[in-house]
Amino acid sequence: MNESEYPGRWWHMLSDGRMQCDLCPRDCRLHEGQRGACFVRMRSEDRMVLTTYGRSSGFCIDPIEKKPLNQFYPGSSILSFGTAGCNLACKFCQNWDISKSRDMDRLADQASPDAIAKAALADGCKSVAFTYNDPIIFAEYAMDIADACHAQGVQTVAVTAGYIHEAPRREFFAKMDAANVDLKAFTDDFYYKLCGARLKPVLDTLTYLRHETDVWVEITTLLIPGKNDSNAEIEAECKWIRKELGPDVPVHFTAFHPDYKMPDIPATPAATLRRAREIALGEGLNYVFTGNVHDERGGTTYCPSCRTALIVRDWYRIEEYRVTAEGKCPDCGAVIAGRYGEFTGQFGRRRIPIAIHTPV
Repeated sequence: MNESEYPGRWWHMLSDGRMQCDLCPRDCRLHEGQRGACFVRMRSEDRMVLTTYGRSSGFCIDPIEKKPLNQFYPGSSILSFGTAGCNLACKFCQNWDISKSRDMDRLADQASPDAIAKAALADGCKSVAFTYNDPIIFAEYAMDIADACHAQGVQTVAVTAGYIHEAPRREFFAKMDAANVDLKAFTDDFYYKLCGARLKPVLDTLTYLRHETDVWVEITTLLIPGKNDSNAEIEAECKWIRKELGPDVPVHFTAFHPDYKMPDIPATPAATLRRAREIALGEGLNYVFTGNVHDERGGTTYCPSCRTALIVRDWYRIEEYRVTAEGKCPDCGAVIAGRYGEFTGQFGRRRIPIAIHTPV
């Protein structure tokens, strides 16, 4: 089957003849030949088709910490890829050349789910990441890849904004082993004005993942000067995480750099990230990190009980690793939240592009 004809799921017909996409809260209503806001789901002859099934913007092997996931098999390598399009419209998108692309020629690599799983295994990757753009919009492809990966003993990771309806959310995350959810801010006004979305569905996804699944979850918030970096907003976000998700969900505060439709906003100072981290620790969160800046303290995993440094990081490189294979602090025996195994070495900070070309 041609990838442009791959049948999409989660839709229904309306009484006025339009087709409504039921994948995400945008609820796009389509006439014949129209695409949704994500650009990759299209109505064709009274059915939904996914136009990017089997097509990728490229494959790379990354350190797991780059996703970022700091407590999901630290030091391991992960095969990463994305497609095109996105169901949010973030004016500050840091991957806009992929996520905002309307050029299908950017999708140079074709690969079947089985080929991706076998490539991950052959290259020694612990997991495969659906990233660069949001995998929710290519859920059918990602779910098929996840099945192929699990058959090979390879884990799967979704790097996502979490903007998805309840029914597809259950099916999609049932296939995932870990997720980094991009909590872009903690006000609905920010989501509406800068992302063309709403906050509540993202919070619903987070509470669902934390309380109704076994998916390992970490959260990333990109702090943008003057937009979502006030003490009050950071405190509100951390209080909500502590109350609704618990203290053991790792939170990453990362630095914005001027890009896409917000080139005039300055880059986030490192001091802002350090301030956010201190606020989060003060609100009782156990694992708080800084990202996109050089900050060894902000990159280190500490024991929440005795405060010993357990995984010391310099950017994406692990300088010291002391968590036991059972996921405990060797000094006080406290359980360290996350997924761990025998640590035999690390992938390091490299980023290695690879080619996977197979008919789909």
